[in-house]
Amino acid sequence: MTQIDRVLRSNLKLRHLQLLVLLDELRHLGRVSEFMSITQPAVSKMLAEIEKMFELQLFVRSTRGSEPTPYGASVVRFARAVLADYQRTRDEIDAVASGGAGRITVGAMVVGTPTLLMQAIQRLKSQSKLTTVMVEEGDLTRLLPRLRVSELDLIVGRLEPGYASPDLDTEALYREPMRIVVSPSHPMAEASGVDWAMLADVPWVVPPPWASSRTKLEQMFYKHRLLPPTDIIETASFLVTLSAMHQRPAVAFLAQGVAQHYARQGLLRILKVKVPIELPPVGLITLRGRTQTPASELLITCLRETAASRA
Repeated sequence: MTQIDRVLRSNLKLRHLQLLVLLDELRHLGRVSEFMSITQPAVSKMLAEIEKMFELQLFVRSTRGSEPTPYGASVVRFARAVLADYQRTRDEIDAVASGGAGRITVGAMVVGTPTLLMQAIQRLKSQSKLTTVMVEEGDLTRLLPRLRVSELDLIVGRLEPGYASPDLDTEALYREPMRIVVSPSHPMAEASGVDWAMLADVPWVVPPPWASSRTKLEQMFYKHRLLPPTDIIETASFLVTLSAMHQRPAVAFLAQGVAQHYARQGLLRILKVKVPIELPPVGLITLRGRTQTPASELLITCLRETAASRA
């Protein structure tokens, strides 16, 4: 067994891992000592002990704070993953002890939230009402790092090909076209003759540049020999999108299921404009090789059933 193996398997304690993660987040020994309620010399001593175990410098200390070395960044990723698994296991045990049925943490993109994820959670609750589901909204740039360190059990969203990776398993559930929408008070809300030339000259709230839906939207303008709108707000947040639609007011680009769901509630109008584009399917992303808990397996089953009912 190598020195690194020995340290990772036997010598590191949870307290060590917590210190490494905190030091990476706070980048200051004094703030770490306050958070952990120990003295700063004690923090320095503990860090020195960890570095002695590895026989490597994990953090560079200066008057500006502490920065992880490349070795330190690797160890911090390991620490985050272990602490996340520890938290999941503790939550599972607490749930069983209290008569519950586990806890699931799901990363959700807007495209899969109201019509897929929330309906799947309803199915899950009908079978296991004491199961707790934690939903964190975001885009893949924010959610994938959290999945990789076990802070999320799975992600529900569009399977963007640019984020495919050997460490991820993906499962396509259904195709979801896009629609152009506005607030009910927008001048175009009641118009019957909206075209792409009109849309090029008004404010928009659009997906972030990395999203395939953003690329396809811009291609639609080029297809009609138009430049894409320049008065834009970029966001992956549905709350920001909805706020911009009502307050700017801006035109938005939403998945059909999301658009129809909120149109039924009177929060937006779907414009009568054809959007003939093909986008990646909506589905599930999990970390390859990780064993799912019974609670997350149940949610995955409910997601598949919900997707099948949509078809």
